[in-house]
Amino acid sequence: MQQKVLITGANSLLGTHVIHELLAAGYAVRGLLRRRNSYVGNTHPALELIEGSFTDRNTLRQAMQGCRYVVHCAARTGQSGDYNSYKKINVAATIRLIETAIECGIKRVVYVASANVFAYGTKEQPGDEKHPIAFPFTESPYAKSKYEALQQLANYHGQIEIVTVCPAFMIGAWDSRPSSGRIILRGYHRRIVFYPPGGKNFVAAGDAARGIVTALNEGHNGEQYLLAGENLTYSEFYRLLATRTHCRQRLVQIPAWLLLAIGTIGDWLSKTGLKSKITRANMRLLCVGNYYSNAKSVRELHLRYRPLAEAIDEAVNWFLQYGILPKTSHPKPHTD
Repeated sequence: MQQKVLITGANSLLGTHVIHELLAAGYAVRGLLRRRNSYVGNTHPALELIEGSFTDRNTLRQAMQGCRYVVHCAARTGQSGDYNSYKKINVAATIRLIETAIECGIKRVVYVASANVFAYGTKEQPGDEKHPIAFPFTESPYAKSKYEALQQLANYHGQIEIVTVCPAFMIGAWDSRPSSGRIILRGYHRRIVFYPPGGKNFVAAGDAARGIVTALNEGHNGEQYLLAGENLTYSEFYRLLATRTHCRQRLVQIPAWLLLAIGTIGDWLSKTGLKSKITRANMRLLCVGNYYSNAKSVRELHLRYRPLAEAIDEAVNWFLQYGILPKTSHPKPHTD
């Protein structure tokens, strides 16, 4: 008999990849999402999609019936809005999900946090799972809410198995909104690309999904695992994108002082009632190199991470196929 897994956020970039990986591994999958037609992934006889909100306890009870595992991908993402709006979804609703899972006899929950719940490091000494969230991510409502949820989950480790995975910045196909793939849209076949001075860890969405599926059985209860790929500056990322898409570009770095000045103006505008993602806190995030190590996930989950170039190719080809990127006269991305 197939073991059944409930996944929240089934229509997200990560959620879609997790569904594909679960089905390939022989699991039956029940995907919870607000609108069934928002799912753009592959269909399968062992995949059931149900509509509803994971913030509703009754919906969760019904969705968890017959399931052995839960993968909690759903969250409020982004970097704008007051902290309480993030806390309501990413903390309070997550704790309700854990309590409902205990009530329904779920064996294990894989909770999807963020790499930024841990302190970042340099390329030479990347951050790992040993040190908690660091400035400026303590000012990010998303990262802060994920960190708070992680702290509260520790109270439930004796009642249910909880394994936390912390993906870095994901790149891949099936990014229908798009979410993290916007970084590709900003640079694809642009003759001039303006980029911030920082950098981050990039990981193939498919690799992060495989880490989640592996964590269902091989992850240790109460442990956290960074799912991280390559540490690149934004300049290095856009150079790689240009190489993979056969495009000559001029890269122009936006100085940190200018980004912070723009963010300060955004803060001032927000006080007048104009909502904007351009805040000083968000601009500061673009100015740091937040780099991470995947050593623990390689060691304990036996993961292998693909080159980021492959994830870029997959994302660009998918964006082209679905009309999110305009087709050009230039050759298609590398497939080697």
